[in-house]
Formats: sequence, C-alpha cells, structure tokens
Amino acid sequence: MNRPRHGGNPSWAATVAGCPPSLILDFSASISPLGPPPTALAAIKLQIADLTNYPDPNYPELCQAIADHHQIDADWVLPGNGAAELLTWAALEFSKLNATIIPTPAFGDYSRSLQTFGSRIITRSMIMPNGEISDLDFALRHLPDEIPRSLGLIINNPHNPTGQIWSVETIVPYLEQFDLVVIDESFMDFLPPAEQQSLIPLITQYPNLVILRSLTKFYSLPGLRLGYCIAHPDRLNRWKSWRDPWPVNTLAAAAAIAVLPDTQFQQLTWDWLAPARDRLFQALSQIAGLHPQPGAANFILVRSDRSATELQTKLLQQHQVLIRDCISFPELGDRFFRVAVRTVAENDRLVAALQSV
Repeated sequence: MNRPRHGGNPSWAATVAGCPPSLILDFSASISPLGPPPTALAAIKLQIADLTNYPDPNYPELCQAIADHHQIDADWVLPGNGAAELLTWAALEFSKLNATIIPTPAFGDYSRSLQTFGSRIITRSMIMPNGEISDLDFALRHLPDEIPRSLGLIINNPHNPTGQIWSVETIVPYLEQFDLVVIDESFMDFLPPAEQQSLIPLITQYPNLVILRSLTKFYSLPGLRLGYCIAHPDRLNRWKSWRDPWPVNTLAAAAAIAVLPDTQFQQLTWDWLAPARDRLFQALSQIAGLHPQPGAANFILVRSDRSATELQTKLLQQHQVLIRDCISFPELGDRFFRVAVRTVAENDRLVAALQSV
C-alpha cells in the first residue's frame, strides 16, 4: 500500500505497524477528539427515515442555518460535499485567469484542483534563506514584474501546515491586488470568536472574495463530507450550474443544521483546545531534537533534527502511534512532521512514544 498524501489513513498505518487499524492512535488527521456532538448523532437518527427521498437541491434549511450562524443572507451560502468539492469549482474559476499564486507550504489539494483545469500555478515560498518559516507577507511582498495579470490567490487561515493565524488587516490589501481570492478557513472554528480572523464580515464588500469552510474537523464528522462556501450569489449560482444537483446527503445536512447552534459543544471545544495544545507544545519542546512551531489551530508542526519518516515508522512499529509526515509539502520535506492535538491522555502517550524513539 502506497504512502498516503493526506493524514487520517489508519489502514495504511496498520500495515506498517502490523496491527488492526482499530489499534492505531491517529495524530495524522486534525480532527477534534471530542465529537461527534450528541446533537449531530440525534439529528442523524431522526433523519434516517427520510433516506427514501431526494434532498431539496437548494438546501434551504441548511443554507439558512449557516447564514444564521454567520449573520449573513442565505443567498451568499453554498453547501458542498466537503470543502474539497467546493475547492474544485473555485479551481475552475481560477482557470479563467492568467495565473494563480499559492503561498507555500500549502495544502496539496490546492495544486491538484488547479492542475485539473490546466491553471498556471505560481508558488511563493514562506521559507526564509535560513530555513525558518516566515509568514504570508514574506511570500507575497515584492511580486516580480513578470508575473502576469489577471491573478488569483489561494490561502488558508489558520494556515495548514504551520498553524499560523493571519489578521484581517494582513489579508485585506490582497483583496485589492488580486482578481480572485479564495480563503480556506477550514480551521477557523477552533479559535474562540474573540480570536477569530475571519473575512466573512467583509464578504459583501468584495465580490472577488470566496471563503471556504469545513464542518467536519471541528465537529469530528469527516465521514459525512460537509463544507460550505460563502461568496457573491452570482458566483454561487454559476457553481450550482456546474455541479451535480444533490452534493450534500440528507444525513449530513441534518447534522449540520443541528450542530451550528450547539453553543455548548463549541464552548467545550474551545475550553479543551488551548490548554491541551499548550501542554503538548511544552512537552514536545522538552524532547531533544524536536522544535515545535507556535500555532493557533488544533495541530502542531514540528521540525525534527532527524528523518520524520523514520520517526513515523518507529512510532508505528513500536507504539502504534501515527504522526503526519510532511513529504507532500515539498518545502518542508523529511525534517518536519505534524501532530493533531488530542485528549491529554492521548497527547501524553504521543510524548512518551516520541521520547522512547
């Protein structure tokens, strides 16, 4: 079985570890360990009887629930079969431009989706000459004159894989500079509202702005495949004409409608993440040869003095623990790995395993 490009593949890990997939402790996928919320499970159970009917292709209840959550008009919302499906239609939009810029390291599906439609891709590295990771401004300042117009830009905030959070003030100037800007905010929910740097409040001011969101990471529902896009209604109507009529299944829609107003689960997540992440960060910092990078998301990027894939193999074979190698991020290569923040007990097991190898 080939090495996966994404995290969250316990079947592959089990072949390396020589154990059943159920015994793998997975730190490779940045999914909340607290869910799925009881509200989601209850809603799914109630909707099972409705599986004999097609969902409404306009998803009015789901769109309204998302709109209410963000205090926007429902016409500006388009749900999808995960943020990945919506990224496909964003990529088709990008293909109509002369080129699209991706600050790197970046989520690999950005390039994959753009290549699907033959887009010209220009990467701009955040890696400084000394090998340290800088920020968005470092990658995008002083764009060379030979870069063509018109231009697109795709970024994610908080950034994957570094976990950096960029302020609204940092991003807004690029909305003036680029013809189409797609911001993937799949991890934004993990920040408490007072700390979020979402551009959703600015969506009506910038018709060239597209925001992608995921409902599967925060609510631990990756198997349901559910995300949404917020953008100008004209753009969303165009996307609807391109895609299949029923991208979101009935159970996923029901779960989303149930969890969006679930403030109790949201607060539980915010109360868990910050102290658990800080505790894990400090513990990783104490291990010789490991250099964790500060971040705001539910994962930590770690620079390693030794091969990350070697560490990954030893952790699997000796402890049935899976970390995310960063080989699919060419700028990072084999000296970085990423770990999700899980429960305190699970994080402690990871730290003990890393110390032993």
